Amino acid sequence: MYKPHAVCIPFPAQSHINAMLSVAKLLHQKGFHITFINTEYNHKRILKSRGLNSLDDLPSFRFRTIPDSMPVADDDIDAPQDLPTLCIAVSNDFLAPFCSLLSQLNQDGDDFPVVSCIVSDGFMSFTIRAATEFSIPVAHFWPFSACSLWGFSNLGELVKRGITPLKDESYLTNRYLETTIDWIRGMKNIRLKDLPSFARTTNPNDIFLNFVIQETERTAKASAIILNTFDALEQEVLDVLSQVLPPIYTIGPVHLFTDKTKEKKLEKIATNLWEENPNCLDWLDSNEPNSVVYVNFGSIAVMTNQNLVEFAWGLANSGKPFLWIIRPDLVIGVEDDYDYDYYSTILPIGFFEKTRGRGMIASWCAQKEVLKHPSVAGFLTHCGWNSIIESLCAGVPMILWPYFADQPTNCRYCCMEWGIGLEIDSVVKRDEVKRCVNEVMEGEKGKDMKKKVMELKNLAEESCKFGGSSYCNLDELILQILSKDRM
Repeated sequence: MYKPHAVCIPFPAQSHINAMLSVAKLLHQKGFHITFINTEYNHKRILKSRGLNSLDDLPSFRFRTIPDSMPVADDDIDAPQDLPTLCIAVSNDFLAPFCSLLSQLNQDGDDFPVVSCIVSDGFMSFTIRAATEFSIPVAHFWPFSACSLWGFSNLGELVKRGITPLKDESYLTNRYLETTIDWIRGMKNIRLKDLPSFARTTNPNDIFLNFVIQETERTAKASAIILNTFDALEQEVLDVLSQVLPPIYTIGPVHLFTDKTKEKKLEKIATNLWEENPNCLDWLDSNEPNSVVYVNFGSIAVMTNQNLVEFAWGLANSGKPFLWIIRPDLVIGVEDDYDYDYYSTILPIGFFEKTRGRGMIASWCAQKEVLKHPSVAGFLTHCGWNSIIESLCAGVPMILWPYFADQPTNCRYCCMEWGIGLEIDSVVKRDEVKRCVNEVMEGEKGKDMKKKVMELKNLAEESCKFGGSSYCNLDELILQILSKDRM
């Protein structure tokens, strides 16, 4: 019997890798052979974090690597890569080794069939050329909300209309970012500040701006677009996207499918670049239901020490228990040691005394499990889409501090359209942090947010049940695009 073989390749950043792994596991559940491609650098980081045997091959699920052309010393494997340079490398250096690997996979002669399709991150548009060369379909998985993808897709038009790049730095503070952009269909009353952060550059040669414009223009040539969202959440924007892009398949929230897997070996496969602290869940067990605020700014966001100090005192002064994830590279310009001395260096004097007995700090955690824990009542987040969709599915309202890329758009929709979040200003003030924590945990607006997020949680779960929109879209994606026998 014919079994399709999907090659899955994420953009080489933590949130993109995790999201693609969920898609790969989902396809594996549906009978696909999976080859999952990481860069050599990230593969080494995962092995260091998860253990040397953590990415061993399973009978029909395996990991392979390609170089990223960005040399890193073996003793500096934890050093974060420079994202602008990585974007250049993706554009210029990934196609040849990727095609070489596809050829090798087709010639292996092992238990895997030849490659039948590619599922790639939308930011890896070189895969369209590879798919053409090998005469196979390629689906672009965008691990963002539909509204963010539509925001990305309109950056080129912002440039054509002279709205961005900004004329000078004063435009960041003179209320220019409050300008309403009234010509983007499906996004009523959207402001410039609500669109992806790359629109805020003053540099016409900005690497991020030009990379995103390039990748979103090319995605129109993919065989299909996959989104980790569900129809009931973003129908208006999805209706517009469907008019300008290849067939769109909303199959989210993907983790609601993969969490049901009965394959224990596959369930244990993870791709974290940092080691998870297993004590986080034990600490949450020691707290009352709906009493803890969970704080995590994701895998890329960084902040000044002053902002971190304001967050710290806001949490301390709120009087609420908190679980705070502080990555070793979170604070700009501070050496990381992964130990208590590091936290003592960056956190203000008196913080530990003020919060003794009601706070836990860790460098990384199992976020989905944390958000589902009954003691967690609120989530202070950077607004990454993985975090938003996981919090929504756990029924946890949010405090939002958007940092980068798609996060301002996610923040706008969480606050203004869905009513499940409160925004904190980019320049953090401790009193505002305290106010937002207390409002989400016990205020009237917090109660309303909780009601709305529970309604969306129920809609998300319905979409993934038999006959639901995401359930049906997944079957249609496989039938129409990914699994056709082209032998």
